[in-house]
Amino acid sequence: MTSAAVDEGWVSEPPDWYDEGEPPDWYETEGAPPPPDDEPPDDGPLDVTAAPSRGSALQVLGDVWGYPGFRGDQATIIDTVVAGGDVVVLMPTGGGKSLCYQVPALVREGTGVVVSPLIALMADQVAALSALGVRAGFLNSTQGGLERSRTERALLAGELDLLYLAPERLTVPATLDLLDRARVALFAIDEAHCVSQWGHDFRPDYLRLSVLHERWPQVPRLALTATATAATRAEIVEKLNLDDAAMFVADFDRPNICYRIVPKDNPRGALLNLICTEHDGQAGIVYCLTRASVDETAAWLTTQGVAALPYHAGMDARTRAANQARFLREDGLVMVATIAFGMGIDKPDVRFVAHLDLPKSVEGYYQETGRAGRDGLPSTAWLAYGLADVVQQRRLIDAGDGDEVYKRQASRHLDAMLALCETVDCRRTQLLRYFGQDGPADGCGNCDTCLVPPQDWDGTLAAQKLLSTIVRLDRRGQRYGVGHLLDIVRGKQTPRVAQLGHDQLSTFGVGADLSEREWRAVVRQMLAARLVHVESSYSTVRLTEASGEVLRGERQVRLRREPAAQPRPKRAAQPKTQPVADGGGEPDPGLFEKLRTWRADTAREQGVPAYVVFHDSTLREIAAVRPTSLEALSQVSGVGAAKLERYGPGVVTLVEQG
Repeated sequence: MTSAAVDEGWVSEPPDWYDEGEPPDWYETEGAPPPPDDEPPDDGPLDVTAAPSRGSALQVLGDVWGYPGFRGDQATIIDTVVAGGDVVVLMPTGGGKSLCYQVPALVREGTGVVVSPLIALMADQVAALSALGVRAGFLNSTQGGLERSRTERALLAGELDLLYLAPERLTVPATLDLLDRARVALFAIDEAHCVSQWGHDFRPDYLRLSVLHERWPQVPRLALTATATAATRAEIVEKLNLDDAAMFVADFDRPNICYRIVPKDNPRGALLNLICTEHDGQAGIVYCLTRASVDETAAWLTTQGVAALPYHAGMDARTRAANQARFLREDGLVMVATIAFGMGIDKPDVRFVAHLDLPKSVEGYYQETGRAGRDGLPSTAWLAYGLADVVQQRRLIDAGDGDEVYKRQASRHLDAMLALCETVDCRRTQLLRYFGQDGPADGCGNCDTCLVPPQDWDGTLAAQKLLSTIVRLDRRGQRYGVGHLLDIVRGKQTPRVAQLGHDQLSTFGVGADLSEREWRAVVRQMLAARLVHVESSYSTVRLTEASGEVLRGERQVRLRREPAAQPRPKRAAQPKTQPVADGGGEPDPGLFEKLRTWRADTAREQGVPAYVVFHDSTLREIAAVRPTSLEALSQVSGVGAAKLERYGPGVVTLVEQG
């Protein structure tokens, strides 16, 4: 939406202008007929690998995943579940939530049942586990009858370690009866924040998951999410009957992410500069508010030499699925998308997440930015934010179909997001405080307000000038948009100002000391602080209850002044090579690139994303320690028994040649 549209209120959005959630075909449809059976004749049980040797959780971690030890609360969580206890786990994206249910599913007898909201990603999740030697499967409406039957038989025969289901599929009577006949080791409810009606990603079908406690009271349950305030946590506990569950809240901080919020001045140009100067050739996600903006931005980036793909709910399912598959499997692609994209995306090497429009809530922003840097390497969360964003989001709330309770809650979410954008303090501290966690006392040193601290100034007089202008127009029974108000206070003689006689107002020209850009920042911050309000119907500016306090001099208005120089991270977002985490030395750049090429070819042959073969962090360690034997390679973090057997000889040969 252009600034003119915001100012004058003459643009109306098409009905599908805003993506409110996931595309319907991504969901399991209860009772939907399966696709036609075009599979080869059924030739027996599902082809699953032999069961990994059971042992302690630590032994399973080393044998299967190739990791030497657990992180944070993982060990305690896993021990609790193995012993039969319920848990609620809040852990940031990339913090290792999946291990909290995958490891106990291998230790306990039976099959771990994972409730996942997105069926489009189940095949990749199963492929990643199969590469580790874990016997995994899924049941959803994308399968033919024969394939589904084979998976069900494998479940009943005890030949599956993990089974993925959508919440809609789980509560189908036939599925409940199937699980009654199987031995279930645990239930893992992933993305558990979807149960919260006040959260950012509500899924009604999650409310029916209380059946797990009612039907299988002896089976341990895990509810896992990366984003939940104290209120959302309480709702998860209540709706899923987890009153006796142990609560584990991990550190929400993602220190590898540099948070940056910039003025919305030529946002596409600023985005292109970010990509070309800091993330050239690297994977990233760009979020836009509207479908049209997604298409236009993706096309524009492509003309600028950036490999970009669009994704939104208005696209046909085949194209959408193909674009997602390319993003997961190819290196260096940029996905331009609405919020319909991202949940469950397990791509570890996303180096940046950019927002060209303001998110609705801090929870949504945290979840979306958390898709960057899952591998722990330096990454960027970048947001372009301006006056139009505040107006748009306020209008969405005012014009929405929700009741007054819902609108008040949505307004509180937006207020918290605006406070994050307008803060002069450390953004990371503000973000962590929202989730009930203390931030660094002296700032994080890795956000824009720490790198280039902004100044605040006394904007009381400027606010009074604008409010006085609105008062004088109100007395005439007139209301106008932001653009016309700024023409008056800046003393700009436009034909419209002259025609309406507004150059005769006593406030005409009283704000000539500030530029239009500075005045727009004043109005934006006044909107954020609810000192003025923009009506949703005509985009005209009116007073609020708080306006009188400012006009009477009873309230001081402190405003943020944008720094002249835009902050840059203290270090490059991702150098070609970095020292490995354990101090094992510098990776050999040539060997690292050869390993990446080998990984890409191997992944392409197997039809899986590259990270299913090995993460970048594992390749870096290989390039640093240069193992020339299988025994030496087995000591590298991320090389478990199955991957050692499958990929080890090729990797060792490559190292020797390198």
